[in-house]
Amino acid sequence: MKEIPVSVQLYTLREQCEKDFEGTLKRVAELGYDGVEFAGLYGRSAKEIRNLLDRLGLKASSSHVPLQELKNDLTKVIEEQKTLGSTYIICPFLMPDERNEPAYQGLISFLKDTGERVREEGLVLGYHNHDFELERLNNGKTVLETILDGAQSVIAEFDIYWLKKAGENPVEWIEKYMNRVPIVHLKDMTTDQLKSFAELGTGGVDLETVLSLGEKAGINWWVVEQDICQRDPFESIEMSLNYLKTKLPYLNK
Repeated sequence: MKEIPVSVQLYTLREQCEKDFEGTLKRVAELGYDGVEFAGLYGRSAKEIRNLLDRLGLKASSSHVPLQELKNDLTKVIEEQKTLGSTYIICPFLMPDERNEPAYQGLISFLKDTGERVREEGLVLGYHNHDFELERLNNGKTVLETILDGAQSVIAEFDIYWLKKAGENPVEWIEKYMNRVPIVHLKDMTTDQLKSFAELGTGGVDLETVLSLGEKAGINWWVVEQDICQRDPFESIEMSLNYLKTKLPYLNK
């Protein structure tokens, strides 16, 4: 079995990062995570954070960088990611006014050109989905398909919660874009009517089949994220990692 490392998306720990960034990363390392996925640098320099990561034995699996930041200062973004050691630059979210067919076509053009430039620098540009990208366009395809098929230089970071929330099968999406999904956001969903975010293994998402595809699909990182936690977020990410240890024995080393 390929030993795919596990990171945590720091958006899950956003309040903790605001209060004590260094202490938060230290706790993540102590829990046994291999790395972190960034969603902002909390006022610190990339060099300062890299030194902290190295000291704690953590890796930067990837970074969520807002679309406007990619458009406004791509050179700075690239240099920061190189310093962090983060290979994957992920476009994480589209604002409501960016969710229409003309805007999607402009996005595809931007992602295509930017993805090629990023690759020239030895990095990879990716796109992270929510549920609105599963709406269908006039071409009969979903927004997500249209983006990924139109910008071949971009990889997918599938968020299995949002795929499931939109009525899709995450496994089918990973299989469709095999070897183009090096990072997957692992999330679970409660089985009640609320369909809330849940710790891994406590909800109704078919996590086992997703995990079984890791090596075959060419996945390089599993990323744990829980947008909203009903308990202390550190407890939530510990529960999720403990679940993964029952399915991925190499994590117990």
